[in-house]
Amino acid sequence: MSTFTLQECHKNTIKEICASFHNEPGELINVLHKTQGAFGYLPEEVQREVAKYLNISVAKVYGVVTFYSFFTMTPKGRYPISVCMGTACYVRGAEKVVDALMRELEIKVGGVSTDGKFSLDCLRCVGACGLAPVMQIGDKVYGRVEASQLKDILAQYE
Repeated sequence: MSTFTLQECHKNTIKEICASFHNEPGELINVLHKTQGAFGYLPEEVQREVAKYLNISVAKVYGVVTFYSFFTMTPKGRYPISVCMGTACYVRGAEKVVDALMRELEIKVGGVSTDGKFSLDCLRCVGACGLAPVMQIGDKVYGRVEASQLKDILAQYE
């Protein structure tokens, strides 16, 4: 699943997060949210540790992680890029934006740049159809994006 090595300090972090929610199984989503904030993603080893402290099955943890699109089991770049592939964005050229990003960053969708700075994903809709095609970098939304603008946009994150 991943090459993440769970060290004692990681276990302590997870233990503290779970304890902050009183090790309540009903707080699983909150625990996962805070844990992903601490580690950046939720590899198998982290999920096992959460399951242990909340006294629930690993399958239950995995089920929640894979059900909600907010959670990820793969590492993300410091600046995660998401390109909307909803109908309006797709029709207005989102695929060209994705292709240009893959060339510029030398990664595929789902990948992370070699320097760990950027990751690239696609999503269904960000609710900004009037600005199509739309791209997000972290929490910042870019509308009416064209492939020719990407170098300048990415340069802002140097």
